[in-house]
Amino acid sequence: MKNIPISAMIGLFFTALYFLMAIFAPLLAPYGMAEIVGDVWEPRSAEHLLGTDNIGRDLLSRMIYGGRTTIFIATAATILSFTTGSILGFFAAVAGGWVDQVMSRLVDLIMSIPTLIFALVVLSVMPVTVPVLIVVMGLLDSTRVYRLARAVAVDIEVMDYVEAARLRGERTAWIIFREILPNALSPLVAEMGLRFIFMVLFVSTLSFLGLGVQPPEADWGGIVKENKEGIVYGIPAALLPAIAIATLAISVNLVADWVLNRTTSLKGGRG
Repeated sequence: MKNIPISAMIGLFFTALYFLMAIFAPLLAPYGMAEIVGDVWEPRSAEHLLGTDNIGRDLLSRMIYGGRTTIFIATAATILSFTTGSILGFFAAVAGGWVDQVMSRLVDLIMSIPTLIFALVVLSVMPVTVPVLIVVMGLLDSTRVYRLARAVAVDIEVMDYVEAARLRGERTAWIIFREILPNALSPLVAEMGLRFIFMVLFVSTLSFLGLGVQPPEADWGGIVKENKEGIVYGIPAALLPAIAIATLAISVNLVADWVLNRTTSLKGGRG
């Protein structure tokens, strides 16, 4: 623990706090997610520590359940994005030739369309459910991961130890997972933290626009949308999810920077 910098410890604390709250949301929330327990926009009190929302639901409970939904969707979409983008990027770099050209140009075509607009078009013609959100967000974001993974793999692919593996007759899967992946972890770990935060912002934006998590389910973007009119009257209900998103973003980035520094210092190229 003494080797962990203060910034990383702060990031680990808040990141762990948010994830634990998401995991144990039903035990921590004082009321049900959609339970109406008071009047509209009641101020803080002993019964409602953060007050109530636009229809009288406990805001603390909504925040806890909303964090659970937001973090789950962002985590699942990030895993899907990195699994798909990394494998395809590594494969394109190892295969080379026309396979690399076709895959890269297809990714360029998808990336030429703004991600948010692409998602809005797709979700406007599909049922908006959590699995659909995860798949759409993960696949769209995998193009960014593909570009990074391919760029890193192209540099690693020409190393002597990769050539030695080819001469030994190793298969493509071996080269990808045993030769390239271990030496590509540092930039991928750093990017994973950024992509996770992007996913949090992405799903929150979609919910704010009405094509994300659907009521009565709660997520941080939806809570902002539901309570945005209260800002005019000085009611902070819409600001609390924004503070939660900002805190989570800073915390995850602090952890990602620390992990990047560790993997960079501990990683040695295989020779």
